[in-house]
Amino acid sequence: MKSNILLGILFLGSLSLLEFGGCTQGGNTNGGSQNHDSLRVQNHDSLRIKINQIAQDAKGTACVSIENLETGDTLSYNGTHHSPMQSVFKFPIALAIMNMVDKGTISLEDKIHLTKEDLSDTSTYSPMRDKYFKSDTSLAMKELLTYMVSESDNIACDILLKKAGGPKQVEDFIHSLGVNGIAIAASEKEMHANTALQYNSWCEAKEMTHLLKLLYTGKCVSKSSTDYILNIMYGTSTGAKRLKGLLPEGTAIAHKTGTSMTEKDLAAATNDAGIITLPNGHHLIITVFVTDSRADFDTRETVIARVAKAAYDEMGKK
Repeated sequence: MKSNILLGILFLGSLSLLEFGGCTQGGNTNGGSQNHDSLRVQNHDSLRIKINQIAQDAKGTACVSIENLETGDTLSYNGTHHSPMQSVFKFPIALAIMNMVDKGTISLEDKIHLTKEDLSDTSTYSPMRDKYFKSDTSLAMKELLTYMVSESDNIACDILLKKAGGPKQVEDFIHSLGVNGIAIAASEKEMHANTALQYNSWCEAKEMTHLLKLLYTGKCVSKSSTDYILNIMYGTSTGAKRLKGLLPEGTAIAHKTGTSMTEKDLAAATNDAGIITLPNGHHLIITVFVTDSRADFDTRETVIARVAKAAYDEMGKK
């Protein structure tokens, strides 16, 4: 009996050494009972074990960061690994643009003129190009933001990245918020031309979760700008089989996905990060980055979905 207990302790300890740990119970200012707190620790240990098991299917590095906004409970697994963001970086770009709106530098109603040349790249993902490629057009800033975030449009992204002053200016703004475990170094066009550059635009899962928390709590931009970004993130059309893939139909989730190409059977990035409204009214902030994976596309998406479902089931308890 004693040997079984000892083995159990050693097993959980080994998971912590894998940077699986960092589950902290915060926000308990109401003086819950010791037995209740002990039960929560046991439940989170179970969640850690589940995530560790799911991560093996990634055949790469699965990076997970979870926080219950209302209780302050957190869980991290490879949370400080530098993962290429791919299109998740469109969320920080949107923050930088809305900061400019707050300052009065630009307006969401400002029109940007797009020529056929601007929309000529047929090698990249762009629903906007597919709709407007036949002739010159002018779109409002708010339309470009919706294309970039909700539909993950790459051409809209690069137009807005340029409008924000470029990668360094966006990175500096995010760092000014106290989020330093992130680098933004290249445009979508540059990363498509040289896929090695995607590793220069990276983020730690823990830092992306922290940035999402700052957004939701109104510490990035004004309330109106916060509401606007959340609205277009709730409207995200990509990644239906990722964070939301196994959640109950109708679950509210504001999120941003990112996906790399697969080269020589290696996928640099299959990502999703967002804010899930739980059945108990709490908000689960979650980032799952599947990095340098040799698993197939469906498996990578399912890894993200299974992690989200495990966290949803555990942290959604009343």
